Amino acid sequence: MKFFVDTAEVEAIAELNELGMVDGVTTNPSLIMKSGRDIKEVTKEICDMVDGPVSAETVATDADGMIAEGRELAKIADNIAIKVPLTWAGLKACKVLTGEDRMVNVTLCFSANQALLAAKAGASFISPFIGRLDDVNLDGMDLIADIRAIYDNYGFGTEILAASIRSVNHMTEAAKIGADIATAPPGVIKKMAEHPLTDKGLDAFLKDWAATGQRIL
Repeated sequence: MKFFVDTAEVEAIAELNELGMVDGVTTNPSLIMKSGRDIKEVTKEICDMVDGPVSAETVATDADGMIAEGRELAKIADNIAIKVPLTWAGLKACKVLTGEDRMVNVTLCFSANQALLAAKAGASFISPFIGRLDDVNLDGMDLIADIRAIYDNYGFGTEILAASIRSVNHMTEAAKIGADIATAPPGVIKKMAEHPLTDKGLDAFLKDWAATGQRIL
């Protein structure tokens, strides 16, 4: 499973990128606001840092506006993925932009039918929102499984990008189900390395080592 980082914080991306943990980045208007940076400036900096797709989101609500904004965002770098919402207007924009050989990430997906439409429109990525479904007492992982089954049935090339990830358990389950990509905040990705038994074992090793009175260096 590929890891995308869901943030516009350049330092956090750089730290994970140095470890080879970054296959791409996703941003949205809320993350841009949180960064306090100009959208084109910070997106260009991120694109220069990572090799994979960097999602930059349109804010227009009509198809023509999304297409115009998408074309403008695509000028930032060759690895821009234009992010459009899963509305009828967004699907129209997706069809036009993918027809121009641009990567398109269709976001705010909450049903298998929506994901099927996005694939038919040629989306490069579909972003089902796991956490937000969990928030309304639905199982977001059921949606990932449904989309995986449908896409596999018909050989769609659209990649499943599990989004709105809130926990390390979300990462595990998305990987088990077969999501192509998971996009998560930097903190969630870093927490994947943590386990209380690892800490306990390391503490025991260090105490025993100290008792030997030896040094490696």
